[in-house]
Amino acid sequence: MAERSVLITGGTGGLGTAVTATFVEAGWRVVAPQRHQPTPSPDPGPNAPVRLVADLTEADDVARVTEVAAGDPQAPLRAVVNLVGGYAGAGLVHETPIEEFERMLTLNLRPTHLVTRAALPRLIEAGGGAVVCVASRAAVAPFPGVAGYVTAKAAVLAFASAVAVEYKSAGVRCNTVLPSIIDTPANRADMPQADHSRWVAPTEIASVIRFLASEESAPTSGAAVPVYGRA
Repeated sequence: MAERSVLITGGTGGLGTAVTATFVEAGWRVVAPQRHQPTPSPDPGPNAPVRLVADLTEADDVARVTEVAAGDPQAPLRAVVNLVGGYAGAGLVHETPIEEFERMLTLNLRPTHLVTRAALPRLIEAGGGAVVCVASRAAVAPFPGVAGYVTAKAAVLAFASAVAVEYKSAGVRCNTVLPSIIDTPANRADMPQADHSRWVAPTEIASVIRFLASEESAPTSGAAVPVYGRA
């Protein structure tokens, strides 16, 4: 039986699937909300993720998800992994509509803020824990044409740093992972001519996230961890 729970947002995407599997294999109780009704598994197994439908840009849905994640007294909530986000290019800054710029902030920053905000009291009640946020290499090494995305991911990094400072004394640490281009089917479809050997595998990022959520990383908080391709 799992002795600790983790709330993973964005757990059904190319990266999220690998992260969810990593925590399940490590024996965590996993709660993984998603926007659409999950397809029933024919053989879910005893440690299958708890899946529920929620819009993580809505505070009421986030409160409900957090209640479920912290609802097992035998497996208190000890970690939150913020994977939800979105990417879009809209041209140079003067070419980018304000609506598109704000959409990037909503997709990337709002769920991270709402979920972390709701989960922090639960983590404190459980005696401490970890928050892991996923930003992007672009947050510290921008490239042209994606100012909204770059700004949103930089905001995620800044938000995580603030959480690390504010909740260190309460036993809650917060770290951020900065992946380069992730080798997912969606990214391959968008960039078929790219050198995929230089991309980072979801399983490699998942291993780093699991480490940052575990007690093995207890002395570490406020870190921005690069996870780049091998080449």
